[in-house]
Amino acid sequence: MADIQPPPNTAAANVAASVPSKEHLRTRCCYCLCKTLWILLVLVIVLVMLVILVFYIIITPRSFRFHVTDTTLTQFDYAANSTLRYNLVLNITASNPNKKLKIYYDVVQANAFYGGVRFSTTDINMPWNSYLQDKKGTNLFSAVFSGQHVMVFDRNQVSDFHEDTNDGVFPIDVMIRFTIRFRLEAFQFGYYYPRGMCELKVPLTSKGEKVVPFKVTKCRIDF
Repeated sequence: MADIQPPPNTAAANVAASVPSKEHLRTRCCYCLCKTLWILLVLVIVLVMLVILVFYIIITPRSFRFHVTDTTLTQFDYAANSTLRYNLVLNITASNPNKKLKIYYDVVQANAFYGGVRFSTTDINMPWNSYLQDKKGTNLFSAVFSGQHVMVFDRNQVSDFHEDTNDGVFPIDVMIRFTIRFRLEAFQFGYYYPRGMCELKVPLTSKGEKVVPFKVTKCRIDF
């Protein structure tokens, strides 16, 4: 008589098959951990970027403002030997519009042009080198151009010079070169090199009086 085999325990087999192995559990744990760490890393990066953005918006460096408020031109003569003799003084106000940042002016150098030709270079007079301007502050500086310079004018330029002399007003452009830094509390940062252009109509000054009043001129600053 043949032996009768007991039926397989299908329920136990199914339970055993449904229980994950240790290797499978380890893989799932590593996956979950990596996923969690990756999400945390992304959140930290986004948070840092938001903090930097908010900080930048709050203290974004804003360009200063330069105005030429007055001029004194006591000499501007062009001699037959192609020499321009000049004596020009500019009064300048510099305003810092930043609410959080102070400005260090390390270099402020001015170049004067007539007819598109540079005839003089000078440093803006400041109380000392590397002048610190306070937040929302406005300061008065001056620039002095004095001396002589050889300038070879063509016939049209000589004619324009004579017309300006008769009018008593000379179109003089002043280009200003800056080297500045910003200061936030005890921290200094940057070195910035903006440029300024002041397109002036300078009246001749004779015996302390101008031929026509000088109009305050705002300089264009490329920051």
